[in-house]
Amino acid sequence: MASGVLPLIDKYICSFQRWLPGHLASISDAEHVKTVRLFATWRVLPALRDRAEHSHITPGVRRNAAEQIKYATTFLHWLATRDRTLASCRQSDIDAWFTENTEHGRTRLRPFLNWAIQSRRCPRSLSLPPMKASRRAALTEDERLAALRRLLTDAEIPQILRVAGVIVLLYAQPLTRVVRLTIDDLVHDGEALFLRLGEPPSPVPEPVASLLLAHIEDRDNMNTATNKASRWLFPGRRASQPCRPDHLSALLNEIGIPVAAARGAAIRQQLLEMPAPVVADALGYHDKTTARLLNEGGAAWSRYASGDHG
Repeated sequence: MASGVLPLIDKYICSFQRWLPGHLASISDAEHVKTVRLFATWRVLPALRDRAEHSHITPGVRRNAAEQIKYATTFLHWLATRDRTLASCRQSDIDAWFTENTEHGRTRLRPFLNWAIQSRRCPRSLSLPPMKASRRAALTEDERLAALRRLLTDAEIPQILRVAGVIVLLYAQPLTRVVRLTIDDLVHDGEALFLRLGEPPSPVPEPVASLLLAHIEDRDNMNTATNKASRWLFPGRRASQPCRPDHLSALLNEIGIPVAAARGAAIRQQLLEMPAPVVADALGYHDKTTARLLNEGGAAWSRYASGDHG
């Protein structure tokens, strides 16, 4: 067979497929095994493949898929302790589960219950309680600037965390995108430095530019033979792979930089200074996202018309 005929398979999908048989083998009830396997085959795996086609799968997405399977298994066992099956599940059972479990557990089980209802494996009359929108408050502007100042001046903080944190706090980038930046995304124009996040590239002010350039010359995980030519801005320990975003997020949280709150503060400050369409283009956001954030923040650019004003 000619090279390139078979489609590429995402490594995290392979990881999930290797993990699944072991989990199924740990389930003692044969009917539960059958149900969980069907859920994995017709709901979880298609969602992973769709994600891989349109974006890329992160460790967090892979972990979420496994947790959906685990919570589905736990729910089936919990029903059995109430002398119920999925087919005989009642609204009182659903309400009891949602009352007894955490928001995390309710969120992870929801895809399984939706699939079971839609596929008529449990009564279609069942309804799920609405999801609670829980959004972490963004940093204040003073907190954002203080965090930036600390990252730029505190040499005791590992350089990789200083650079990653600054990119989040200045350019409102999720770590899933930050770790996929390469040194080629830093563009020189004379003495000026730009970071390609969207179009046009975003200017990098001093002293951030000096910090980024110093980081390129002294990146972590460049000592192995297969990593010496790495173009990743944040090379990972595994050859040819960038850092894991969940690992980087945990490290930033440990030094007091909450990533989600930092992103929220950064994007809202950008929207106070520039029109939403300009922010969307420059930072690689969807224009609907910046428009929604603009409306929530009540900024003064609502009458700006996007497009070429030349």
